[in-house]
Amino acid sequence: MVPGETFVAIDIGSSKIKSVIGTFTEDKKLRVMGVGVAESRGIRKGNILDMEEFKNNLDWALGDAEKMVGEQVSHIFIGLSWIHIDILRNTGIIAIPGIEVTEDDVNRALDISQNGLDMTNRTVLKVIPESFSLDFESGIKNPIGMNGKKLEVRSHIFSIGTNTINNIKKWIYDVWVEILDIYPNILWSGEAILSRRQKELGVVCLDIGASTTNVSVYEEGSLIYAGIIPLGGEHVTSDLALGLRISIDTAEKLKLEYGDLGFLKNDSDEEIDLSKFSSIDTVNISRKFMTEIMKARYQEIFHYVNLELKKVGRDWMLPEWAALTGWASKIRWILDLARESLRLPASIWVPEEIDSMSGTTVSDPTYSAVIWVLLLSQKYWTHKRPFKLNISLHGWVESVKNFFHKILP
Repeated sequence: MVPGETFVAIDIGSSKIKSVIGTFTEDKKLRVMGVGVAESRGIRKGNILDMEEFKNNLDWALGDAEKMVGEQVSHIFIGLSWIHIDILRNTGIIAIPGIEVTEDDVNRALDISQNGLDMTNRTVLKVIPESFSLDFESGIKNPIGMNGKKLEVRSHIFSIGTNTINNIKKWIYDVWVEILDIYPNILWSGEAILSRRQKELGVVCLDIGASTTNVSVYEEGSLIYAGIIPLGGEHVTSDLALGLRISIDTAEKLKLEYGDLGFLKNDSDEEIDLSKFSSIDTVNISRKFMTEIMKARYQEIFHYVNLELKKVGRDWMLPEWAALTGWASKIRWILDLARESLRLPASIWVPEEIDSMSGTTVSDPTYSAVIWVLLLSQKYWTHKRPFKLNISLHGWVESVKNFFHKILP
């Protein structure tokens, strides 16, 4: 990373497409130079349903950021938070031909860990190690330079549908922009916002987005579990529309204006006049009833989070709390409900200590994912090892292995 170098990130979500153009100062502090946001109308539940609309939305988001900077970008980093990202765990075992473990040995072990998995019509995005074992010693984070004869790696393999990647590539080719790397947000949320101490002691990161909730659990410095729950803020809006017999647009405005998971603590009720939001929905509704609908859905989300934590025996057992972020974590009193449901202390993470040009602001959970992409691009990417989608399978595997080497402690 060269101080003053420009980085461009795009977060492709089911609700919004966000782009940020930024640079890093000599003390590695991010300075945002341009921001663009567009409705994600061509995507539904992680599927591209209208290619032309999808391209227009991407062009709009990137174009707005470019106008603020006054120049056209030629390369981007992409973040994806879609329901169709799969996470598999597998192991790979190799014999060490030399006296000590080398980088090539680690790369071979990572390659072997992908064997035996059904990857039909899927493309691997990242292969991340959880831990290594060398002969009879387990729990090793970085085996390079150690003596041994047998190396075993336990890894997490993140993949997405090949057709989805090809459709994203098609838009990139159409506008002559190069993809340098693609990050699954479920992984990078924890990598970008959690401290080394938090990941050592044990923490869960919850990225509550529009259509999904990403769950990533860290302990002893490593990712030990990752899962995607197909529930998010859009489901809360749909519940309000159905329960109150109002339109989706009115329900979304109502949620943003009056959403308050703590309102049920009040003894009195409040009537909300919907004519303030819509010329179609003109009735009055009970704020308590509205809150009951919203709370039920958020309780369901946290219920499934607990089920994910139970899979690795970490429900109610994480010393460094639950870190919440994402678009749907902005609801008032969500932390109280999270503490009650998860039986863990909870906090909300927003992008902080980031310089912005006049007229731009990213200190909001809505921008968390796209800021993660920028932070991780600065941390892990080099000019010598870009990730390109228009390369051979062998070259792609090499880029994954090179990336892994950079994230070893």
